[in-house]
Amino acid sequence: MTEHKSAAQPVTLLVRGGRLVDGNGLDRVADVAIAGDVIAAIGPGLTAGPGAAVVDAAGLFVLPGLCDMHVHLREPGEEDKETVATGVAAAVAGGFTDVACMPNTQPALDDQSRVRFVRERAQAAGLARVHVIAAVTQGREGTQLTEMADLRAAGAVGFSDDGAPVRNAELMRRALEYGKMVGAPIIDHCEDRELAANGVMNEGRVATELGLLGIPAAAEDVMVARDLLLAEMTGAHVHIAHLSTRGGVELVRQAKARGVHVTAEVTPHHLVLTDEAVRRYDPNTKMNPPLRTSADVLALRAGLKDGTIDAIASDHAPHTDHEKELEFDQAPFGVVGLETAFSLMLTELVDKGVIDLPGLVRAMSLAPRRILRLPGGVLAPAAPADLTLVDPEARWQVDPARFRSKARNTPFAGFRLRGEVVATIAGGRQVFARAVAGVR
Repeated sequence: MTEHKSAAQPVTLLVRGGRLVDGNGLDRVADVAIAGDVIAAIGPGLTAGPGAAVVDAAGLFVLPGLCDMHVHLREPGEEDKETVATGVAAAVAGGFTDVACMPNTQPALDDQSRVRFVRERAQAAGLARVHVIAAVTQGREGTQLTEMADLRAAGAVGFSDDGAPVRNAELMRRALEYGKMVGAPIIDHCEDRELAANGVMNEGRVATELGLLGIPAAAEDVMVARDLLLAEMTGAHVHIAHLSTRGGVELVRQAKARGVHVTAEVTPHHLVLTDEAVRRYDPNTKMNPPLRTSADVLALRAGLKDGTIDAIASDHAPHTDHEKELEFDQAPFGVVGLETAFSLMLTELVDKGVIDLPGLVRAMSLAPRRILRLPGGVLAPAAPADLTLVDPEARWQVDPARFRSKARNTPFAGFRLRGEVVATIAGGRQVFARAVAGVR
């Protein structure tokens, strides 16, 4: 590999001696020199120069900053659950330099002023970048399209009514056509509300034994099938959010083989847990789509491995303690995940041989950026100076009381994980560091 050792401006930060891994084939021990907000050089034995900060990364993974393309920051309107400021604090603690926030706020992110409001809040926090996913329909009510061109001009990177499906097929067709025109994906919450009815968990044996109403896998599959056909018809980019069923995986696989412009994401909780976790009646195991069966988990893992599923996204969905302390069928759907996602995937996927480390980095850094047409996700000269440093030998136990998020609603409390984020660098600035990060 060619060494890169020249910089157009003085080095301001040197990350020395880490194992560099990205989703584009890089896996080696080297230094990273940063000049301002870009990577200036990569290679062995780089020098910092006068005034430059130095991070000793020996024994650490040095990864391109992680990107979570599916989070809920709750602001405006539900600041008791999360704010942009607390959400990005959680993000950088989890190694994310970029997050994309969903529009199901109060009011919805369906006009330019609200898109700008969220972006301004993120800039004021000065931690992770926040990219706005604006609403597909006004008020997310599924009746009239938003002005996507105006929202795109205000900085929206995609469109979704996440938390609600676009029920009307003709409206979904027009949304896809509009999204294609403005160069942004339609991010699809695939749920047939009539089939899902009032279900609160996966329909199946466990739901029957627990006496809880179930949501059949078909409620997801029929909408995946419909919208893949519409994407094929229009030539537009549809992105399937939080895929959870084996049927959905196969539908996406077949569509990709036909040349449909489709991408898909999966959450850590759907890759790790099954509906058996609901036996405790713990509302922190209640999410939409629900936890499915072991056969679904295996299909999701296979889909991630073979490229059918492109990205891993947390679907970080904070709620207050008093909401999640309600009885299972009354509690809201959703769990948090920004601060556990990478370590959980390293422990459950990489350590168990499901995918390798470069594959995990691709799914959590490069792929989401490509889907949303964002820069970065690689370690190379002139790339954005966004880095995530991970101690692969660290062992830690998930303790929600230590979260930087306002919310504590995780199904992984008490899980013992390998690999801890020790520093996060965004735009050449260290925006998060644990005590073990060797900065001088």
